[in-house]
Amino acid sequence: MAHLAVSQVSVTVPVGGESSLRRSVFQRHNISFHEKSWAPILALDLKTKNVRLKNRYVVCMSVQQASIPKVAVSPLELEDAKGPPLNLYKPKEPYTATIVSVERIVGPKAPGETCHIVIDHGGIVPYWEGQSYGVIPPGENPKKPGAPHNVRLYSIASTRYGDFFDGKTTTLCVRRAVYYDPVTGKEDPSKNGVCSNYLCDSKPGDKVKITGPSGKIMLLPEDDPNATHIMIATGTGVAPYRGYLRRMFMEDVPSFRFGGLAWLFLGVANTDSLLYDNEFTKYLKDYPDQFRYDKALSREQKNRNGGKMYVQDKIEEYSDEIFKLLDGGAHIYFCGLKGMMPGIQETLKRVADQRGENWEEKLAQLKKNKQWHVEVY
Repeated sequence: MAHLAVSQVSVTVPVGGESSLRRSVFQRHNISFHEKSWAPILALDLKTKNVRLKNRYVVCMSVQQASIPKVAVSPLELEDAKGPPLNLYKPKEPYTATIVSVERIVGPKAPGETCHIVIDHGGIVPYWEGQSYGVIPPGENPKKPGAPHNVRLYSIASTRYGDFFDGKTTTLCVRRAVYYDPVTGKEDPSKNGVCSNYLCDSKPGDKVKITGPSGKIMLLPEDDPNATHIMIATGTGVAPYRGYLRRMFMEDVPSFRFGGLAWLFLGVANTDSLLYDNEFTKYLKDYPDQFRYDKALSREQKNRNGGKMYVQDKIEEYSDEIFKLLDGGAHIYFCGLKGMMPGIQETLKRVADQRGENWEEKLAQLKKNKQWHVEVY
């Protein structure tokens, strides 16, 4: 009997119109290929003025996971650097990038608006998962007449290959900052967030000044591909984790084959406020032994004391498992509004006390071992 070993199969088929760009690669057309389902790869040709799709599908198949394809990425030279790129462009000389798309990604019942913003950097401003870009909004700084606005940092929500897997774009997840007068309850546009509103109002083709990339604390440690990663986010703090998870479960990166456990805790107000839920749910279905996904919906769920369910309540719910994983070397990450940390720290300290452990000593050890990663704003 002959044995056929197949490592990768490529199939070329026509793709639909430009609207296909707006959806996740896993939500697009499915192709039947010997009764198996294959996901398409979407590539953006940014050399022309018009956004268009390259009409091809790439099918990746392995003996172990023949039914779960991964997406081919390029250029693989992005894997070659020994360390992360840092501050390639600075505030005095930013890079002028181009907006590719701006899309609202929350439902009608979400408090506030969050946008998924894809930016073309032409491969000139490479980055690693977990880093941030700076954005300089147009206009002058009201506190320094004649000077530009200060840089606003945003965590990158894509892998180094971007949403189109070609290494030429980056994605930001931005919540529009709107100020409401506490007395009248009405919006006061003069106090709205300058940069978030600029980004959420931008249109394809608009120019945007970016700096960076910056940051090392949230880089995904890849020295052990079988490690455990516990990711805790509130709202748009989920951005770096989207990048991690796409790298772990969506992309076909020959030099990184994830074999560990990824566990995401996401805290938002309600179901309509969930970010990238379709992507995360897809990983849960395809990789049930490697991915866990717990949501804390403060306006829809109750904690065990009958109060609102916040992300720290979910952490407490699974505290025994989390502490055991940390003792085994797991990495734990926190990203979101800085107001999330006191409640989380309080919960972890209480759990440690119940376990007869000294939380301050444990925290110091986690930091020493580089297992503790925090980026709040």
